[in-house]
Amino acid sequence: MLFSELGRIIDGRPTISHDYEVRRFSTDTRTLSGRDEEVFVAIQGNRDGHTFIQEALAKGVKNFLIEKELSIDGGNTFLVKNSLNAFQDIASHHRRQFTIPIVGVTGSNGKTTVKEWLSVLLSSSLFVIKNPKSFNSQVGVPLSVMEIQKNHEVGVFEAGISQVGEMARLEKIIHPTIGIFTTLGSAHSEGFNSDQEKLEEKLQLFQHSNKVIYRKDVVYSSAIEETVGQKSVTWSLDVKADYHVSWEENAIRINGIVYETSLKTETELENITHAIIGALELEQTREGILQGLKLIKPLPMRLALKKGINDCFILDDSYNNDLQGLKVAIDYLESHKQKQKKTLILSDILQSGEDDETLYQQVNELLLDHQIGRLIGVGTKISSCARLFDVEKEFFETTEDLLSKLPEFKQEMVIVKGARDFGLERVAKRLEERTHGTILEVNFEALQNNLNQYRNLLSPETQIMVMVKANAYGSGVLEVANFLQHQRVNRLGVAYVDEAILLRKHGITIPIMIMNPDVSSFHDFEKYNLEAEIFSLSHLDHFLASVTEYPSVHLKIDTGMHRLGFSESDLPILQQRLDANPQLKVAGIFTHFSGSDSPEHDAFTRKQAQLFERVYEILVDSLGYRPLKHACNSSGIVRWPEYHFDMVRLGIGLHGFDPTNTLSLRTTSQLKSTISQVRSLEPGETIGYSRKGEVKKKSAIAILPIGYEDGFLRTFGNGNAMVWCRGRLCPTIGNVCMDMLMVDVTDTGAQEGDEVILFGESPTIQDLAKWANTIPYEILTNVSGRVKRVFIWE
Repeated sequence: MLFSELGRIIDGRPTISHDYEVRRFSTDTRTLSGRDEEVFVAIQGNRDGHTFIQEALAKGVKNFLIEKELSIDGGNTFLVKNSLNAFQDIASHHRRQFTIPIVGVTGSNGKTTVKEWLSVLLSSSLFVIKNPKSFNSQVGVPLSVMEIQKNHEVGVFEAGISQVGEMARLEKIIHPTIGIFTTLGSAHSEGFNSDQEKLEEKLQLFQHSNKVIYRKDVVYSSAIEETVGQKSVTWSLDVKADYHVSWEENAIRINGIVYETSLKTETELENITHAIIGALELEQTREGILQGLKLIKPLPMRLALKKGINDCFILDDSYNNDLQGLKVAIDYLESHKQKQKKTLILSDILQSGEDDETLYQQVNELLLDHQIGRLIGVGTKISSCARLFDVEKEFFETTEDLLSKLPEFKQEMVIVKGARDFGLERVAKRLEERTHGTILEVNFEALQNNLNQYRNLLSPETQIMVMVKANAYGSGVLEVANFLQHQRVNRLGVAYVDEAILLRKHGITIPIMIMNPDVSSFHDFEKYNLEAEIFSLSHLDHFLASVTEYPSVHLKIDTGMHRLGFSESDLPILQQRLDANPQLKVAGIFTHFSGSDSPEHDAFTRKQAQLFERVYEILVDSLGYRPLKHACNSSGIVRWPEYHFDMVRLGIGLHGFDPTNTLSLRTTSQLKSTISQVRSLEPGETIGYSRKGEVKKKSAIAILPIGYEDGFLRTFGNGNAMVWCRGRLCPTIGNVCMDMLMVDVTDTGAQEGDEVILFGESPTIQDLAKWANTIPYEILTNVSGRVKRVFIWE
């Protein structure tokens, strides 16, 4: 539609200079291509979207949906009361142009999996549109629904909420004809007074649906039935329901009909049962469902960033392929600037609802818009459209053909994106860096949640520095720093110059402060545009003698921590130095609170703050300007809002640790390994060095490829720690070795190749810290560099 025609949908005041046909809406300037058909929606969320309008203009955007009265030279605008609500109204209007069946999926857990698996089951015969990944929020849902096109035959959209009042907006946008309720659990409970209130809010998604599918043999089923009534379509393992289900070895039996599946765990079986019944209610044949089930395995429904061979990074999304998912993967790539050269390995996009030429012309536009310089296509459809691509290109008929003639990859970012039946995970595996079976999995979505939790506590004017010292607290400094730069944090902090230089060489351009610079490294500060912490008079003298261009510094004031910093008695001489060196650029003056997390030290924290503010004003008098004033660390951000000043420093809080237990932080890291061997031992036999592990009964002992060299402390041996295996906590047995660990997995049925969790949701890093009589920092930062980091986005 024309931009001016939005007035029929939303209540707003337009200013139109040149009326463009608009087709694409974006709430994030980082995903803009600058085409005339784009509309930038300026939303006031964690960051005020209006502050990025100039950036959008610079990218060539012409159309804006805004809620602040702004003059935008050369741009078309619609001024509305609430930009997000207006965008949702536009998506709702778009949805109502289509009469196709729409499935709405909600619940506490399993939403994304059920949505993805149902889409696979339907794709054997229908053109399916769905949310990419977990785009289930107040912004993600309208962005997803706006992608419905005339050729789509069915939609599957998940809806996620975190507080009362949100679902009514999503229902208006999705307007599902069929509903699926997955589970009611503890996830996202913080915004509700009770489980009943949360259930009632979620069920609002189905107020206009014809059918609602849910499990009847759960305690909350009667509450669902009270709300949805005759719309109910129920299934159960135990009680009478519309569909009687039994889970058998490698199969699910539904009303007597067998559906073979390789899924095994209770959670997987519950999710696939919802999906199968959803497909049956959409009149899919058993043969079509079976065809889809062959493609469904317990595989990750997420993007995974991994280090690859020849100094490459691999963005692995090899189990999922549609145009929307490709857009998400390419947008995600924008947050990682380690490599300038970018290559896309892409299979045929199946069941797209578009003719091949139109589809691959859109793919070509994506490649050009995002400067992806090379395409490797796999499949007959994409190969037949080779002429449409205006980048370096190479095509293979099959995955086997690609594997046998694999091109060279060197120092580049490689996206692997494939439909499931192409099996491109084999290509991703070939390109991965060779490591042993233990990995640290870092969840960027959890990092973003935690960052936003802290940002929500700050005023819009308060800047945020994020500490990425110690390899980003063990998580991987290059990947985390690039992620944070993409999230537009104001500064990064590291301990040593070498860390900062590494970041500069891998695409980090935002300011970096070095907390403990050695005087011998001062000559590097000019070359790499770094900011030094200066903490003593002699330190300052060395700095002044070592540099000529005078990069910015931060003056550290010791107010009671008694580590580094100028004392109050240093002030007269420090003032003399500042007066004598007006060329010195002081970017910040700061201090460090000793006990900001502990109420028993509150009086001392106030004393520190009062001293700091007094010293700051004295130094400002000498400087003649007001540098950034900063004091709060992670716990200080939460407990001391009056001391946020101009900037705060976020550290361990980013990784999910809040000593105040105030915020809804998420676990960001999961240390995982796989079982190398399972041994059966008789009573009296011993395990490991010094024969410390003795079995008291016939036992199954699993050997894992992880030891104290990998960061799993030796003190965790001999039953002093537990690991998660096959749904149970299992104790260690025997001494932890340098490269191996033994675990008692008796009665779990564990087998060689099974996954084991060393820390994550259970056991937590806090659990391990307690068992080792230490702090979470040490557990996380102790993970060895030889453990491969994998970075995921759900």
